[in-house]
Amino acid sequence: MNVFVTGGSRGIGRAIALRFARDGAERVAIGYLRNDTAAEATAVELRAAGAAVTLVRGNVGSERVLEEVAALGPLDVLVHNAATGVVRPALETEDKHWDWTMNANARALLSLARAAAPQMPAGASIVAISSLGSQRVLDNYTLIGTSKAALEALVRYLAVELAPDVRVNAVSAGVVETGALEHFPNRDEMLRVGASNPAGRLVTPEDVAGAVAFLCSPDAAMVRGHVLVVDGGFSVRV
Repeated sequence: MNVFVTGGSRGIGRAIALRFARDGAERVAIGYLRNDTAAEATAVELRAAGAAVTLVRGNVGSERVLEEVAALGPLDVLVHNAATGVVRPALETEDKHWDWTMNANARALLSLARAAAPQMPAGASIVAISSLGSQRVLDNYTLIGTSKAALEALVRYLAVELAPDVRVNAVSAGVVETGALEHFPNRDEMLRVGASNPAGRLVTPEDVAGAVAFLCSPDAAMVRGHVLVVDGGFSVRV
């Protein structure tokens, strides 16, 4: 199996990459923006799990990175996990913040699909990582939430256009304690609320990785254009 995970050096992306390596993927490529130390550390873990590793450094939407993705050859799995965004109330944002957030979180998936899908074999999967902010209103999350809503819409369109050979789905994660939360002024409150779900604990990166692995497995052959929510039941409450 040939796998590529954007944002694969830390947090949820790292857990996804390691899950595929431990499940027997022969080759795992991880994309990352600039943290070479984290990428190299994850590469060591992936190799220890038996996978050959390729590191793809840079902005996931750049022409150079997309050329490197195409050069990876036929991918069995493409996971768009990389995400960024400006954490501010709506009226404190600027147009450049909108462009940056939308391009990284939503448009990048389309660019990656253009680069990778034509080579992907029958039975391959594309999975995008979304969040509850695509459907629920969260503090300071206007731009990121809107970009995730666009991401989920794109998943549905790609699921139809790339069928029947390539499956396209998304995983929407609840609150996960990763370094990304450091950018939120209400981090502690988010963690408290996130852990107050019916399951009684926070969602872990490994929980998300398990959902991704399922969507890429033969058992999910008839799951298409779906957003699989992994939040411990948080979003089913009124």
